[in-house]
Amino acid sequence: MPHQPGASVRVEMTKWGDAPHWRFTGTYLGSDEHGDWVGFPARTHNARPGFEFESEVDSVTLVPRDGWFLATFHQPGIWCDLYIDISSPPVWDGDVLRAVDLDLDVIRLTDPAGEVFVDDEDEFVTHQVALDYPDEVVSNARQSCDRVLAAVLAGEAPYDGSHRRWLELVPPLA
Repeated sequence: MPHQPGASVRVEMTKWGDAPHWRFTGTYLGSDEHGDWVGFPARTHNARPGFEFESEVDSVTLVPRDGWFLATFHQPGIWCDLYIDISSPPVWDGDVLRAVDLDLDVIRLTDPAGEVFVDDEDEFVTHQVALDYPDEVVSNARQSCDRVLAAVLAGEAPYDGSHRRWLELVPPLA
């Protein structure tokens, strides 16, 4: 993992079977009791096979020390303020952060009610067969999704606003 705040971080997500998925670059911000934090300024280029876009707002991603997810918190201005990818445990490979996207997402909308829901459950079921997810991966992904969903709904840290101090550290796009 990067050792210095300000170091460049390359995020490389794959789908099961090592199929390419999301790729984007951010800045290592530091760590706290929840894990490592990586910042992404507005206009960060995000790409996956067949789709690219530039982010509209600053965001930070929490890389837990021990967990099957990556939690991304967004500044106000887009449709959600929290998007959690259920994934294989994230792994640092030097300055590259790697994880396998396991389809399930916990999302909190920015609508007045702040609706929270699990997305892509149908994709998760389909990929269990089509991509031959091992039983242990299915079990860990489902348990992680359930734990994260409960923590978000309960407003437990870091889903209680703890991320805001990290959002303030996101450097502007160079």
